[in-house]
Amino acid sequence: MEVYVHRGAGAYICGEETGLIESLEGKRGYPRIKPPYFPAVLGLYMCPTIVNNVETLCHVKHIIAMGGVNYAGLGRPNNTGTRIVCVSGDVQRPGYFEIEVGTVTMGQLVHEMAGGLRPGRKLKAVIPGGSSAKVLRADERFKLKQKQADGSTIEREMSIDEIPVDFDSLAAVGSMAGSGGVIVLDDSRDMVWALNNINEFYAHESCGQCTPCREGSLWMKKITDRMLRGGGVTEDPKTLKSIGDNIAGRTICAFGEACAWPTQSFVEKFPEEFATRAQKPVPPPLPPEYTPEELIEEESIPTVPMAHDPGWEKAGAKGTI
Repeated sequence: MEVYVHRGAGAYICGEETGLIESLEGKRGYPRIKPPYFPAVLGLYMCPTIVNNVETLCHVKHIIAMGGVNYAGLGRPNNTGTRIVCVSGDVQRPGYFEIEVGTVTMGQLVHEMAGGLRPGRKLKAVIPGGSSAKVLRADERFKLKQKQADGSTIEREMSIDEIPVDFDSLAAVGSMAGSGGVIVLDDSRDMVWALNNINEFYAHESCGQCTPCREGSLWMKKITDRMLRGGGVTEDPKTLKSIGDNIAGRTICAFGEACAWPTQSFVEKFPEEFATRAQKPVPPPLPPEYTPEELIEEESIPTVPMAHDPGWEKAGAKGTI
């Protein structure tokens, strides 16, 4: 087996398989339209190509060593094997944990494996599958259908701590297992600030090929940015949802959904926090725009401070820096 390592420039969009192939060919990481450009048919240099995640390839060794049947015995039916989850945010022991899929609950992952929340803090929300996954409120009750040993199915109501960390369960409660990045938010977090942090990332990482995503991701970031600065208007929560709704399903790749889902879920799950920061009847005036000639003539131009990520520890309950 010959192995070649190609070093990328760290673009999030190159996690999309056809964007990755374009980058490998030395072009911009613009995802291709599927069909016809399914990599297994028309991949790298228009040759059939199989694209897999590193984690997937790591499992191959163990599947071959153990045998498919034994490997499938790990986890639970339809959610077999192991998964690496990365727990970050407001926990005492953040890190990577390899778990059998579905045998660990969200409560065990957060409170036992990751060391629990900081002293005196309560759980407010969890993003269970990377920043693009829809957020789950800690005080929600979730209805989940579970298959019994005799083949029958029962519907059970459970708290966030009881949700099994697997693909089917997280999809059933309205989110997804995604990349396995579990982000824990305690009661000191301002959800508008948290969403703005996510929006900044997606606005920066959009490749710009599709108009809804290129424009919409930046609009969402500008609105949450304005809300954080005290300039939020009453229509902002509705506008945010409308922008998200008009991005999802209208782009070449899944990045459109990835940047829309956080906004859609945060505004839906935490309406009171967004309403608190959206109370002005009209938006504040925009900073003046200068022509190239004015920029050359003027010795100095007054600047307006841009949004800055204060880091998890500095944002505080009100999201102020």
